[in-house]
Amino acid sequence: MRVTTAFNRLLGLEAATVAAVEIGDGEVIVDVRRRRRRVECPCGYTSRSFYDRTTRRWRHLDLAGTRLWLRAEIRRIDCPDCGVRTEQVPWARPGSRFTSQFEDLVAWLAQRCAKSTVAELMRCSWESVDRIVTSVVAEHLDDSRFDGLRHLGVDEIAYRSGHRYLTVVVDHDSNRVVWAAEGRTKAALEAFLDALGPERCELIEAVSMDMGTIYRSVVQERLPHAAICLDPFHVMQWVNEALDKVYRSAPPGPTDGSISGLEWRRTRTAIRTGAERLSEDQQARVRRLRRRRYQLWRAWELKEQFRDLYRDTDPTGAVDYLNHWCTSALRSRIPAYQTLVRRIRKYFDGIINAVTWGLSNSRVEGVNAKIRLINNRAHGHKSPDALIATTYLTLGGITIPLPTQR
Repeated sequence: MRVTTAFNRLLGLEAATVAAVEIGDGEVIVDVRRRRRRVECPCGYTSRSFYDRTTRRWRHLDLAGTRLWLRAEIRRIDCPDCGVRTEQVPWARPGSRFTSQFEDLVAWLAQRCAKSTVAELMRCSWESVDRIVTSVVAEHLDDSRFDGLRHLGVDEIAYRSGHRYLTVVVDHDSNRVVWAAEGRTKAALEAFLDALGPERCELIEAVSMDMGTIYRSVVQERLPHAAICLDPFHVMQWVNEALDKVYRSAPPGPTDGSISGLEWRRTRTAIRTGAERLSEDQQARVRRLRRRRYQLWRAWELKEQFRDLYRDTDPTGAVDYLNHWCTSALRSRIPAYQTLVRRIRKYFDGIINAVTWGLSNSRVEGVNAKIRLINNRAHGHKSPDALIATTYLTLGGITIPLPTQR
């Protein structure tokens, strides 16, 4: 069997044949020739005439641990729309010095490990890995990711010290990142809604978010029909803060002599713990509070009743339940809870929407944790665009086929 025939079978290049093989010191150079005579611009325009020609090499997958290069004559075309552009070749992406199979393998590895590790394994530079990730993401990322969006989650994540943030939009139904942009601003979310378009915006039914006003004002203005669901975790933080105020306002004293400083601190742990996770000793501490520190016990009971809003309450009865809870909290005459009731009534609709739609920002927080892992394993990224590209590649639902799976 001839060497060129063997390499034709090994490489399986589309629309090209192997013309010659040169085996050198630590590398193999394969000269390839296209079967098609017409010159094609990356935009799709074709012509029989060309502007000029030169010879170029593309890095391909290693062969038995040896670097393999494809070498071919490449021409430039004078496109009426794009101007003078280098022609499109079937084995590589436009403007790349790597073959598509090499880039796909790099992108597949970059989904799973740090870029520096990929660069060492594939014997290329870190900058090349970064450019490949950006190129592959640009090819796979299109407007189809916006189709069928109904329930969204919006949050920000700090990617660098100095208040450097990304705005992240997650699809609750598919757990995919559908948008990421630099900044914690209205403009970052408005850019997403502009990309979504009026027709797709009309299909959005609910958006979950935290208590910040930046994103809420944009949703209220651009998506007035969508339900805003305030994250239950942040609402429960308010309740726990009110409980802590009651605890601090009733320190152990000589009034009954029954609670020492150590016991009082253990009591604080007990009242912060959910009722279903209390140990027998903690349950006994809570029961003693009812006899000795009734106001603190009542504050703990109200906290547990509020938790039932998210755990056991029928969504159709959420409004009545929350109204009843607010009345009970006011009647308790506990100042911290009276202040809490005013705060809850201010955000009443958002709290009820979270119960009705069953949405929280927990899924978004999980995505944020993965973004932090992506950033940490790379020891930071040189720019927010590089981190955004890696985020799309890893969490955007992009599937990269391995060369062995084709």
